[in-house]
Amino acid sequence: MSNIRICVAGATGWAGSALAKRIVEAPDLDLVAAISRSHAGKALGDVLHIEGLDAPIFGTASGALPTRPDVFVEYTKPDVAKSNILAALRGGAQVVVGTSGLSDADYQEIDEVAREVERGVLAVGNFALTAVLLQKFAEIAARYIPHWEIIDYAHSDKKDVPSGTVLQLANRLSKVRESQLDVPLGQVQGPKESRGTRLQGSQIHSVRLPGYVISVDAIFGMPDQKLILRHESGTSAEPYVNGALLAIRKVGPLIGLHRGLDSVMEF
Repeated sequence: MSNIRICVAGATGWAGSALAKRIVEAPDLDLVAAISRSHAGKALGDVLHIEGLDAPIFGTASGALPTRPDVFVEYTKPDVAKSNILAALRGGAQVVVGTSGLSDADYQEIDEVAREVERGVLAVGNFALTAVLLQKFAEIAARYIPHWEIIDYAHSDKKDVPSGTVLQLANRLSKVRESQLDVPLGQVQGPKESRGTRLQGSQIHSVRLPGYVISVDAIFGMPDQKLILRHESGTSAEPYVNGALLAIRKVGPLIGLHRGLDSVMEF
C-alpha cells in the first residue's frame, strides 16, 4: 500500500511545524508540499532545520496542488482557510481542517463542494484528545442535564471568539437540545451582555487573558449538584499532533463534511 501524500498549509507555524516534523518520521506518510506565504520558494527542511526534507514551500494552495497530495491539512488563518479548503477539494484532495474561526455558513458551503466533487473534509476544532473527550462527555451530560453554560478561555491576542473548540462544542450540543434558561434573556435585569452570548442554544462566555492557551469549561448544573468538564492545554503543540496524524489517516474514505475527531474514532 502506497504512502499517504500530504500537503500542510501553515507548515512553518506553531502547530503546523510540529505536525510536519512528525509526518517526516512516520513510515506511512510522505510530506510532498507545504504552504507558507512568508517562506515561499524555499525547501521546508531548510526552514524547519530538518535534514533530508526537500518538500517545496508554495505561497498559495493552487501552487501546491500540482504536487498531487492525497490529504491537504489546513492550519492557517480564517481569512484564507475557506479558499484553501475549496481549492484543495476541487484539486482532488481530502482535507483535514485544524484552523478555527470558520462559520456554520462556511462549513455548509464546504460540505456542498465536498459532496459535489466526492471528497471528504474532517474539521477538528481541537486535535487534543482531552478536548475530544470533553465534547463527547458533554453530549452525554446534555441528554440528562438541561442546564449548562460554556466558558471559553484563550490568550489575550486571540481574535476569533469563541474558539473553534467551543464553536464545535456548541454545534454538537445543539443536536442534543438547547440549554434551559430559568430567566429568559429578555427578562434579565441589567446588561444582557453580562450573560454572555446565546449561540446555537448555549450560553457562552469568552475570556481573553495572558496566561491561557486554549481552555474550556462546560458546566452542567442540577439542584444541589453540578458537573464541570474542563480541558486545559499547555504551551506545547505536541498534544495536537497525535490527533492530527489520526485525522490524516482516517479522512481517506470520507465524503462530505465531518466535524469532530471522534467522528472517526472508536468508543
